[in-house]
Order: sequence, then structure tokens, then C-alpha cells
Amino acid sequence: MRSIHNSVVYQIYPVSFKDSNHDGIGDLQGIISKLDYLETLGVDMLWLTPIFPSPLYDNGYDVADYCKISERFGTMDDFKELVHKAKEKHIGIMLDMVFNHTSTDHTWFQKALNKEKKYMDYYIFTKEKVNWESKFGGNAFEYVDELGMYYLHLFDKHQADLNWDNPEVRQELYKIVHFWLDIGVDGFRFDVVNLISKPESFEDDFEGDGRRFYTDGPNIHAYLQELNQESFGQNPNLMTVGEMSSTSIENCINYSHKSGKELSMVFNFHHLKVDYPNNQKWALGKLDFFALKKLFNDWQTQMQEGGGWQALFWCNHDQPRIVSRFGNEHQYHKESAKMLATVIHLQRGTPYIYQGEEIGMTNAHFDTMDKYRDIESLNHYQILKDRGLSHDEVMQIIMERSRDNSRTPVQWDDQDFAGFSDVQPWIDVIDNYKTINVQQSMEDPNSIFAYYQKLIMLRKKHEVIQTGWYSPLLQDHPRVYAFLRELENKAIYVYANFFEEDVSIEIDATLHVLLSNYSTSTLSPSYTLRPYEVLVLSKNL
Repeated sequence: MRSIHNSVVYQIYPVSFKDSNHDGIGDLQGIISKLDYLETLGVDMLWLTPIFPSPLYDNGYDVADYCKISERFGTMDDFKELVHKAKEKHIGIMLDMVFNHTSTDHTWFQKALNKEKKYMDYYIFTKEKVNWESKFGGNAFEYVDELGMYYLHLFDKHQADLNWDNPEVRQELYKIVHFWLDIGVDGFRFDVVNLISKPESFEDDFEGDGRRFYTDGPNIHAYLQELNQESFGQNPNLMTVGEMSSTSIENCINYSHKSGKELSMVFNFHHLKVDYPNNQKWALGKLDFFALKKLFNDWQTQMQEGGGWQALFWCNHDQPRIVSRFGNEHQYHKESAKMLATVIHLQRGTPYIYQGEEIGMTNAHFDTMDKYRDIESLNHYQILKDRGLSHDEVMQIIMERSRDNSRTPVQWDDQDFAGFSDVQPWIDVIDNYKTINVQQSMEDPNSIFAYYQKLIMLRKKHEVIQTGWYSPLLQDHPRVYAFLRELENKAIYVYANFFEEDVSIEIDATLHVLLSNYSTSTLSPSYTLRPYEVLVLSKNL
């Protein structure tokens, strides 16, 4: 039976997964055509980023209708076929619910603009604006001439924040969840859901960008408990995950507590800010390895002690490719991709694989702005230029930080357009598709894909990986991240070298090698980890 402990989730960014109808845009039939591939990989759940009608100012996270399928992806019949055929392969479908905000094209917001009081109360309108910053740059309050008021948009100005303090809004959203449950959906991912509860009044933030006033807001736990009780909580087999922005361990324990009152698990992003100098995304910095280790160890130990549960991940549609970011995509492409995968999959929590991660897809390295599509990247090009940076300096930042790094088409083979489509895709394919692609990976027994299969099978086979206790090892080591997982008399030890230099560690040479990303691993008490090597040792397995 599928559970949060033994499952692996695969994230699909539909527009870039597989085009079936020759328009350069991925679609539902494209996903259906690759279900055999996903079954071979071994995943249990497919999380689809939004597939609803949208004006696409933010790639579908500006939803105009929550209960329809966007024509660019197909029809409702296509979606029902996907649900049915995935279930035949024992794979569930998880939908992405964007409940912090709607598109300004949504009928609710359009009625609000027409001064219908009921729908004005669905959003957050104020007569005065404060100095909060939008996540995408600029002020978070947009003026509406017709109303003589401002509306809050924590993201793009076309994404108006919903007023969760209005019980009518909450009931509308519960109906949406039930609509998809009736169709057969098995899980939900809730976008930036810890931002839904806003303060009663708004004030300027002279210490930051405003997030301290609305992150993990005043009624957040009450609202999530109500969402649970009124919708998905009525089915204990459903899987839910909340995207938590700038959150805390204490709140995440409550969001995902084993009591099951709110969500199954949570995403946090702190470990993906360890190369942000002074916590600034749009600046370049090196990996702070000790910070990464401390974050991993703190979240793993405190979440387990508090009864919470994590979603484990490196990559998603908003993050650069991890093999380019913390690995080495050139000299040690396979080794570093496998090491990074092992670190995530053997921690305590539910692992998530982002499309293409299982074959080691890299950053796009687009070197001209006309190749970028992401609104955040386009906005920040001008913001950084206005701060006095040169074009070349800005391009280097965009190339490393842009969300488009993860949004390029999946590289299926070495044919034109990487087998994603037979026409020019909506965004360019990465130039390295002839050497990094699914077809080649599936033919190579030592591929990154084959290694992911092993990781998934190990989780399904060994309860110590599913639910075992996590303990940090070698906390002061400058180059190795290590930890222990234990359950009763069984144990696994994970040693990961995050760098391209050899490094020596002390190990128990009587243990057995369960997994390694190098072909030969002869144990000795003083063991030398090779560049990006990960060594997994077992006891009583």
C-alpha cells in the first residue's frame, strides 16, 4: 500500500515534459505516452504543476479557473484517461492547488473590479498601500483606478491574493478540492500555502520586505486544519504536501504532524539558500557547506523528534538544476548527480524527483535574454541593471539563478528537439541533449537513471530507510556530509564527499557496502572517498 514512508513522488512540469500534438508544448497525452517509462523508473505519484486555464503570466500559477483543464494541455477526458491509466500502473496523480491567489482574469476578481461587494471581499483591497515587496520585484500593492483602492499581490500583479479570513472563500476552495477528488486525484500540493493567512492590518516594514508579517500567519494552522477536515482529510490514503516559504521548523512540525490534522508533509527551501550571499537570491555565491550540513541535520533531527514529516528534494520548477549548482556537470557529471540523489533519498522523509533529474539534466546556460521566458528572470534583469550592474554581470547571475534552468524540455533522445517535439518548443532545448537523454540513459546499466532505480527499490525494500531514526555523523568534517539511519538492529551509514578532491574518513570496515556511485569500493578502516563519492554501508540488512 502506498504511504508517505515508502513512496517516491515524480514532479512533472507538463509544458516541458512531452508534446503529443506537434505544437511545441507538452500536454496530457504526452504524459500518458510516457507512463511506461515512469513505471520503469519506479515512482508512485505524479505531481503535475498547474494544468488549469491561465493567462500564463507566471506559467500557470495564475489560475483563471480551478475546475477546468487548459486547452493547451488537452481536455478533461484526457485528464481522466491519465488518472485511469496511471492507476492501472499503481501510480497516483497529485494536483497543484494555487490557493494563495488567483489570476486577475478569474471571474471572482473580474466581479470584484465591477464593484460587486461579495467578490471584493474575496480579495484583499486597501485604501492605503504599504512598502511590502512582491516576490517578483516591485511593490506588492497594485492600484485600481475604478475602485480607488489597492489590491495585494505577493507575487506578480496579475496574481491577486485571496482573503482567507472570508469563510465564503474557504468554502469555495473546499469545493474545488472535492471536485478533483471525485475525478480520482490521489494527492494535492498546495502552493505557498503558509502565506494564506494575512494580518488584520497592514503596516510598513522598515526591517525587510514585509514577509515577517504574513509568513506562517496568525490563523494559518486553523485554516489548514479546516481545509483538512472539510476536504482531503476525509480520506486517510490521500497524500498532501505544502510548499512553505521562509518558514520555521516549529511551524512545519505542526503543519505535518503525525496526528494528521493538517498536511502529510512539507517542503522547505532553507537548504537551497546556502549559496545566497546575505540571503540574496539575485547575487552569486559559493556553497556554504557547513550551513548546508547544519540545516540538513537540524531539520532531520527536530522534525523527527517533533513528529513532523518532510518532502525531500533538490530540484523543482523554481530551482536551478542541482548537478550544475552543487555538483560538477562536466568532469564528474555521473558521480556528483548520483551522490546528490543518494543524500536526498536516504534521509528521513518522502523523496521527490523533478523531471529530468533522473538523467542528470543540467542548467540551460542560455546566454541571451531573448531565450528566457520566466517573468521573475525578465523582471530581475532590469532590476539588476538599474542597480548598476553591467549586462555581462547580470547575464551571469541570470544564467545561474533563473527558474528557466529547470523548465527546458525533457531530453528524451538525440533527435531534433531532443525527442520532446517535432517542432520548435516553447523554450529552447539545452545544447547537451545529444549526450544527456533518456534513451541513452536507459541503455547504460551504469547511468544516473539506473542508479535512481536502485535508490527507489531500496526505499521500498528496507523499512530502515522508510522510517528509521536519523542521526548526524562527522558534523565537523569540512567536506563530508554523513548520517546514520537506524531501526531496531538494522542500520545504514551514508558518507558523501561534496567536493572534487579525495578525502579520508574513518569507517567500520566490517560493514557491508549497500550502494556506491563508484564501481569498486574496497573497505578499510581509513577509507578514501573519491571526488563526489558516496558510500552507503549497511548492518544487518
